Amino acid sequence: MKKLLILLFAFCSGTYCSAQKQEPINREALVTRNHPKVNRFDKLSSLSVGNGRFAFTVDPTGLQSFPEEYESGVPLGTQSEWGWHSFPNPKQYTRDEILRSCNFRGKDELYADQSKGTARQKEANEWFRVNPHRLQLGTVGLELLLADGTKAKTSDIKNISQELQLWNGTIDSKFDIEGHTVKLKTACHPTQDAIGTQISSSNHNRLAINFRFPYPTGLHTESGSGWAKSDKHTTKIIAFSSNEALLSCELDSTCYFVKINWTGTASFFEKERHYFVLQPTDFKESFSFTCLFSAQKPSSSVPSFQQLQSEAQSHWNAFWESGGAVDFAQCTDPRAKELERRVVLSQYLMAIQCAGSFPPQETGLTYNSWFGRPHLEMHWWHGVHHALWGRPEMLERSLGWYKDVAFAPAQKIAQRQGFNGVRWMKMTDPWANEAPSNVGSFLAWQQPHIVYFAELMYRVHPSIEVVDRYKDLVSATADFMYSFATYDATSKRFVLKGLIPAQETLPAASTINPPFELSYWHYTLSVAQKWRERAGLKRKPEWDKLIQQLSPLAEKDGLYLAAASAPDTYSNIKYTSDHMAVLGAYGMLPKCKLFTSSTMKSTLNWVWEKWNWDHTWGWDYPMTAMNAARLGEPEKAIGALLMDKRTNTYLVNGHNYQDDRLRIYLPGNGGLLTAIAMMCAGWDGCTTRNPGFPKDGKWNVKWEGLQAMP
Repeated sequence: MKKLLILLFAFCSGTYCSAQKQEPINREALVTRNHPKVNRFDKLSSLSVGNGRFAFTVDPTGLQSFPEEYESGVPLGTQSEWGWHSFPNPKQYTRDEILRSCNFRGKDELYADQSKGTARQKEANEWFRVNPHRLQLGTVGLELLLADGTKAKTSDIKNISQELQLWNGTIDSKFDIEGHTVKLKTACHPTQDAIGTQISSSNHNRLAINFRFPYPTGLHTESGSGWAKSDKHTTKIIAFSSNEALLSCELDSTCYFVKINWTGTASFFEKERHYFVLQPTDFKESFSFTCLFSAQKPSSSVPSFQQLQSEAQSHWNAFWESGGAVDFAQCTDPRAKELERRVVLSQYLMAIQCAGSFPPQETGLTYNSWFGRPHLEMHWWHGVHHALWGRPEMLERSLGWYKDVAFAPAQKIAQRQGFNGVRWMKMTDPWANEAPSNVGSFLAWQQPHIVYFAELMYRVHPSIEVVDRYKDLVSATADFMYSFATYDATSKRFVLKGLIPAQETLPAASTINPPFELSYWHYTLSVAQKWRERAGLKRKPEWDKLIQQLSPLAEKDGLYLAAASAPDTYSNIKYTSDHMAVLGAYGMLPKCKLFTSSTMKSTLNWVWEKWNWDHTWGWDYPMTAMNAARLGEPEKAIGALLMDKRTNTYLVNGHNYQDDRLRIYLPGNGGLLTAIAMMCAGWDGCTTRNPGFPKDGKWNVKWEGLQAMP
């Protein structure tokens, strides 16, 4: 019945591109042929298991045995959505100290701006940027000793063979050390923040498991492991039995717990401060343990490895059998195989890293970027694909946060700046605090996202229950957007100013009418009016006035500008670097009256030939692909997704690499999935199957379970 309602709604609204009859995709074959394989120590090739709220990343030993080797790569992180910490605040900095007054519209508006202030104010800014920060909860590794009693190095590990079994959610690892073979299976529980490992080896006398717990460093981008600060925190055994140990970890005002369970007999002891060892004493070829991380003291036993692995397998089998699937096996274009690999691995990574109860950080649950903070403007890239790939519940988990946690803080931001409704913050934390920034505090393109998300939820489940769930969020978001726009009596147009747009090279003080934001304002207010009608309310006349009189996209010489205030867009390099957000106006968003397709196509062609592509970000490529697809340029859509640029690199583990600082960047993975869904299933009004793929006979793309974009 649920599927029938979805199809009926899509057909009636003209949003579903009819799929030709085809044999069901062999999903297990699709997934297993893209299993990542690792055969050496490579700091960018670590693999992860997780459940969307917790993730655990390992090296080729199947555990976190050599974390130092991965510090400058994809770190061996253990992170959760609940694990946060703040350094002490002995000077009692307050949030009022980070506010600065700006005048963009003839009135004072208070922003959390870190760019100005006294020495104390700058200290306050720094404290509130750093705190709270996400915790690295600890490392769980093999304690590998050589015959002479010394600790093994990576060079002692031979014949590595490791495979991430995506279909079952298990990492299988195998290696030799001094002629002995060691095998491990590692998995994560689908609902508990627990990992489990089974170890098989004949070299049991020199093999144990270590558990190490760091203090956070509070740095902007790094693993979060301050190993040199052992005096700053406390880790102790608070309970012990024959096959279980419970640890407490206290860091200033933060406390969490680690519960370890094992089979057979073993000793568990503190080797040194914050360093514990589990030593099997009757290792008969095989030994297994599980390890649970928890914000509260666990009240029940940790599941055994066999239980954990069984539940993980059931979870991942169900995950891959549900939702969408795209099969490139019948494509003859040589690029198709790589595109399929990226798509399969991106589904897995987004499921384990970005499916929690509030918006994720850009580096997910692997290591910290921007101190581990969520960035709300990135939530579009992290979340839209979940709905388009038939897994809307994975997006919906985080939407309640907007109403239950963030609404009141966002309302206060709007009020202190003299606007109506709610102004959604950019850089935040689980409690919806606003972090100070000389850029983020002035961004506004995160504002409409919740309306876009709500509309996706309604398209999947068109019901009064969904309307009631999100209508207040939609209304308050639109109220702010209307009050934020300035009516210019001379031109009789509404203008957008006093903001830094998605293309962040434009300053807040002088930017007027950036194209993506204009289109997003038009789309969001139009959708908000539909929501009023769905709720049985009358349209707001003032919203209709804005919709009718919003400024069109500014153009010059047949090309759309980065902003109306940037007439030198195409001769000034600062306007042709960073995000080419103008393409998002008709790519991420549907057609509206503010622009013409012909001028947008000319703009795409100029961007394609002359943009500074070496200074872009991972989601710029799928954004370009979506724009190209809507404009009837499928070859450019494919070319964008596979463009040979550093920030469009996808590592063996599927992560989107950016640079030495951002070795993983999940908005790129989410953007890829969104673009592929749209290139297959189309968008509202689409009548072509696979509209984003060339019709040259080389792209016989099979898909099922995808939803069309607005």
